[in-house]
Amino acid sequence: MKLRMPHTLALLLAVMVLALVATWLLPSGAYQMSEAANGQKVVVPGTYAPLPDRTYLPPWTLFTIIPKAFASAQGVIFFVILMGGVFGVLQKTGAIEAAIGRTMIRFQGRQTLLIFFGMAIFTLLSASFGMASEYIAFTAMLVALCAAVRLDAMAASAILLVGYGVGYGASTTNPFTVVVAQEIAGVPIGSGLWFRIVVLVLAFLIAFHHVWSYARRVRLDPTRALAPPPADDKSTPSDFPPMTVTRGLVLGALGLTVAALIAGIVLAKWSLPQVGALFLGLGFSAVLIARIRIDEACDAFLAGAARLTGTALLVGVARAIGLILEDGQVLHTLVFMTATPLAALPAEASAVGMFLIQAFLNVFIPSGSGQAFATMPIMAPIGDLVGVSRQASVLAFQFGDGFTNLIIPTNPFLMAILGLTGVTYGAWVRFVWPLMVKLMLLSAAAMVAAVVVGL
Repeated sequence: MKLRMPHTLALLLAVMVLALVATWLLPSGAYQMSEAANGQKVVVPGTYAPLPDRTYLPPWTLFTIIPKAFASAQGVIFFVILMGGVFGVLQKTGAIEAAIGRTMIRFQGRQTLLIFFGMAIFTLLSASFGMASEYIAFTAMLVALCAAVRLDAMAASAILLVGYGVGYGASTTNPFTVVVAQEIAGVPIGSGLWFRIVVLVLAFLIAFHHVWSYARRVRLDPTRALAPPPADDKSTPSDFPPMTVTRGLVLGALGLTVAALIAGIVLAKWSLPQVGALFLGLGFSAVLIARIRIDEACDAFLAGAARLTGTALLVGVARAIGLILEDGQVLHTLVFMTATPLAALPAEASAVGMFLIQAFLNVFIPSGSGQAFATMPIMAPIGDLVGVSRQASVLAFQFGDGFTNLIIPTNPFLMAILGLTGVTYGAWVRFVWPLMVKLMLLSAAAMVAAVVVGL
């Protein structure tokens, strides 16, 4: 019998039910709160105490809490939808697709360069803009390009999937993971950027070496391939949009947006509204540069927003989990129960433990934004209690959510790409598990380093 994982929404609804049951079984309690130097509210260690009055939430809370949760998370929900609309407009110009196609075709005759630059472009787009599902359209063309240099379907899958996974796991400015998690944790958006860039470079080099080593091994001994050999057809695909002056200007606007984003979050301490406004300006600029008719631009914006509506809805449902625990006055009880064993460890070990908890939870909540809303309200105060900064707590979420996307079967993007390339999940696990070990060790080392340097 084939194992079938439930839909992410179904998993979140199940966790909502468990959260409601927890409010009936766990004692109510609370920590005293204080205001840190940066203005964020943090829990005061050693101040947890049971509450004299017990709050029992009725079963119909499961229905009434969802509209309340959507209102509570409205800033992030609308930000996600807005980002989807802007990316829809960018896709309408064909600029990003042309850049990807030109890069891969340029290096198609050289295995090492194709692997390096192919992984690099997917890593950077995921790390900076959170792109993922948009890559599905490139899968067939990437397989054909890899076949032209005698790379099998496993190598083609790895160029795309490992690049995406590293970009998400060591993200710099991903609006759907890092930005959301920092907003929830109450730390300045974009802070800690230098540390994440260092981790991103190290993770990419480790990942590139893993994929390159596999390709070299198969080239020397084709019997060691984990996927079917490439087809004999060495023709290169011509389906990529051509690079034009107009598309080059759109890419220039995209580059300026990235520079402005980094400057804004580092120098001006931008928050979510300013970041959203910047990307909205990018969308308008792309329309003007590409001379897209207003009706077509609106259709592209709405289509892009529609693609991320599901993600936005998951954010709202995930927020409902935290609200149930808050209204039932057991959120701090869960924090106390989880933090107590971690507090017995050194802060460095506690940080690694927080990362492992997030990695485990990603199996059940593969949505990055959804997991941020479901876990950060608990994990951020745990960090306060065990000597781990909220910035490091965000890193624990980021590593646990991003890197494990490379192997968990509940990740729909992973399973979709494997299905398109014809690589079985079992073969993929055989290929990727050594890389996962390396990335997990890197993540643990980075968590320790974050505590040591006082990130």
